[in-house]
This record gives sequence, structure tokens and C-alpha cells, in this order.
Amino acid sequence: HSTSRRQRQMCIRDRATRVGEDTTISQIIQMVSDAAATKAPIAKIADKVSGVFVPVVISIALITFIGWLIAGENVGSALSYGIAVLVISCPCALGLATPVAIMVGNGMGAKNGMMFKTASSLEETGKIDIVALDKTGTITSGEPKVTDIICADGFGKNDLLESAYSIEMLSEHPLAKAVTGYVKDNKRDVFNKKYNITEFQALAGNGLSGINGEDKITGGSLKFMSNTVNVPKEMEKKAQELAEQGKTPLLFAKNDKLLGIIAVADVIKEESGQAVNELHDMGVRVVMLTGDNERTAKAIGRQAGVDEVIAGVLPDGKEAVIRKLKESGKVAMVGDGINDAPALTRADIGIAIGAGTDIAIDAADIVLMKSRLTDVSAAIRLSRATLRNIHENLFWAFFYNIIGIPLAAGVWIQLFGWTLNPMFGAAAMSLSSFCVVTNALRLNLFKVYDASHDRKRVKKHDNNKNSKGEKNMEKTLNIEGMMCGHCEARVKKAFEALPQVTEAEVSHEKKQAVLTLSGELSDKEIKNTVKEAGYKVTSIK
Repeated sequence: HSTSRRQRQMCIRDRATRVGEDTTISQIIQMVSDAAATKAPIAKIADKVSGVFVPVVISIALITFIGWLIAGENVGSALSYGIAVLVISCPCALGLATPVAIMVGNGMGAKNGMMFKTASSLEETGKIDIVALDKTGTITSGEPKVTDIICADGFGKNDLLESAYSIEMLSEHPLAKAVTGYVKDNKRDVFNKKYNITEFQALAGNGLSGINGEDKITGGSLKFMSNTVNVPKEMEKKAQELAEQGKTPLLFAKNDKLLGIIAVADVIKEESGQAVNELHDMGVRVVMLTGDNERTAKAIGRQAGVDEVIAGVLPDGKEAVIRKLKESGKVAMVGDGINDAPALTRADIGIAIGAGTDIAIDAADIVLMKSRLTDVSAAIRLSRATLRNIHENLFWAFFYNIIGIPLAAGVWIQLFGWTLNPMFGAAAMSLSSFCVVTNALRLNLFKVYDASHDRKRVKKHDNNKNSKGEKNMEKTLNIEGMMCGHCEARVKKAFEALPQVTEAEVSHEKKQAVLTLSGELSDKEIKNTVKEAGYKVTSIK
């Protein structure tokens, strides 16, 4: 029996990659603790008010004491009035108004997987005007798949896949993983070959190159490859068609001869469209940033419903884009990669997707542990609710004082015979603190994912002027080819993707569009936009 037991024994070896302070739960606890320990900007205002409030109340108490002495009251009665003023106006509620709401708001965020690193980030998130979203891994799943393989004349599928795999296997880009994953799953003969790549180069935002034996292999975007090798017109057209479908065409060449195209598509997350719609309902402008070519980017942008697409952005260019967007209002950047870290830092609020890199998470002000884009709108919603709760708390703190101080000072005795015993003043002061704390605890009942009560933030601005104070311009276009409401919607969406267009009125019946512009937009750009949508501009006025 003992022998059989020993035979059944198994040895299991575990290796812990993160222990103690490095575990996720420890980091969550630390972030919540740090946020509770910091002060929100509105708390600093409350501190300044308290700094004035305390000497003013002491002065009122002294004036009350002296006033009643002059009025003929004995010292005991005058002192009672003065003490009542001091007791009822104790600024406990004022001191509790902000930190309690911040603490409860942070707790609610943590409970729903939204980690606010500071009290300031919890307050400022609700004031965001623009949200910039990285495409890969944020709007899309970040796990693209190979959808099309198109070989150039004179080359076979294996020629294309071997060359593509030989250099993509050395890259860490999500598109590279799609190609290598396809080869591994579908072409074991190509996967099992030995490759000896030398002089490998990853050209950020463009493509890859390397030497495989005696052959020079290059691969990348249509724009990059067009400047490197001769791309036949028919292959260029196919690449453009794939891009219009929302796919990313990757071109590969061997010894400067085009082998073909491998198209890769990164499907948008299920909740991306819902998240963008919720942000729109809150009055937030949504911008998508990507290094992809413009056609592919616009196709993804249309699916997600974003307001503006900024394509062809190199990794080091995202920070510059955020700096430019900040000229139009408060900006939040949402990303998950190492390349997003400078932009996350530059933005007013940096939001990291929890499944992203450690560098992105460290650079951000908010971490979304569940990696859901709907948590961006939920974070804004929670921030606004917390700020509203703080305002309510400040109201209760001042309301008791405005009512209580004149009553304690005996102002209403002559008119109504009202007076206030210092003991009742102490009770009223305690009640004000109770109201503040209870009101803050109401945040625990707040539904962070309920979008039914979302309201747009009202911004004071001149609707007839752009951000530089210049008057808006209108352009009237006559457009050929629009036949129905679908055509009308397509043209309208194409115009609304342009940053200079603040409003677009399109009518397929009149064959006309009226654009309201906040900045300079050339007639050539307008014509190209309509052409890409599949129609033709006949005149611009």
C-alpha cells in the first residue's frame, strides 16, 4: 500500500514571476492608497476658503460677544452667544467635503477596474473635451489575422510566404505576429525551414529589411515599398482596394522585385462603437491615431464612428499630435504600447489599457484593468459624478453655516424670538458633517455603466468663430453621383472626418453640400475627399 502511494506521488514545481509588492493586487491597493493621499485641485480651493473662513468666524464670535455686552447682556449670556457661533461654524464639514468624496469615488473606480492614480486625475477626467484613441489594441483587438494573399506575376505563394516569414519572425509588431501565426498554422513546410537573417532593420512606421542568405528581403506599407521597389499599377490598385476595406496591405520584395501582398485585418472590439457613441453623448470629440495608411485608417474610423482620423503617425509623432490637440481643449490619450508612453505623459489625462505594457501603465494617470474601451466613458462618468458630489458636499457645509451663524449670534431674537443653545449648535455642526459623509457614500450606489443620464458639458464659446478667434467660413459644393440617403450619409461622414469641418449639410436631392469650416481647407482636399467616397465635385462656391 505504501509503495503504491509513493508511485502516485507527483512533483510540481511553480515559479512565481511576481511576489509581494509586485503582484497586481498589491499594486491596486497602492494606487488606491496613493490617490486617497493626494489632494484634488478643488480641495486646495476648499483649503484656501478655510484659511479665510476660520479668522472670519472668530471675528464674528468676538463681535457677537462684544455686541451683546454693549446691548446690556451679562457676560455669561454674551459668552454663550459667542461660543454658539464658534461651535456651529466649526469647519469639519468643509474639510470632509472633498476627501471623503474622492475616497469613495476612487473605491468605486477600483471596484469596477478603473484605477485613478491621483485625486487630481479623478477630478480632471470629467472635464475632458477630446479623447485620442490609439487604434491597435485599443479600438481594435490588437490581434490581426491574415485575410488575403496576392502573388505578383512570376511568383508563387511559397515564395511570398518564405520571404515574408523570414523577416517578420524577427519583428514584435502585431502585424508581424499575424503573418508568422498564419505560416505556423497553415504552412508547416515554410515554418520548419532554417532562416539565417543578417542586417535586420525595423524602420519604425514603414517596414522591415534584412538579408536572407544572398537575398535582400524588404517588406512594409505601400507608401514605403513604392519608394523602394517598382510596384506594378495593378498591384498598387489591389493594395488600395484592400485598404478601403479596412485591411492593411503588406508588400514584400526579394532583391528589389515585388513578390506580392499579404493583407492583414485587425477587427475592432465589440464595445468600441458603443464607447465612441457614449463619448459623443457626453459632448466629447473622439480622434483616432494610427501609423496605418490613410485609407485603412479611415475604414476602421468609419466602423468605430470616430470624429477624426489621423493616419500615418510615426511612433514619435503621437506626442506632437497630442500637443496640437491640446490647443482645442483638455485631451485624454488612451493607449497600450511602449510607443504611446510619450503621448500618455503629454496628455492632460493619460489612460492605459490594463493589458498594455508596463511602460504605458507607468506613464498613465488612469489604468483600465479590464482593457475595455467602454471604461473610458465610465471613468469620465464617474469623475463627473464625484465632482458633482463634492459640490453638493460644499453646499451642505456652507448651508448650515449660512443658516446657523446668524441664529447662534442671536440676530433673529428681536424679530422672531429665535435663539440657539451652544449644545444644539454642536449637534447641528455634527449633523452637517453627517450629511456630507452620507452624501459622499451615495456614490457607492452610482451606476458607472449607465449611460441613460449622460449630459454634454456646456462650453462657452462663439459658435461663429474657430479656436483662433477667426470667423468660420462656408463652402457650397455641387456633387455628382449622389442617388439616395445612403450616398448622402457616406459623403457627410467623409466630411465630418476632416478636422477643419465643424458642420456638413448634405442633400442628395439638391446634389449639394454646405460645409462650415473652422480652418483653411483647400478645394483640392475637398474634391479628393468626395472622390474617395465615390462621388465627384462639379463646382465649389
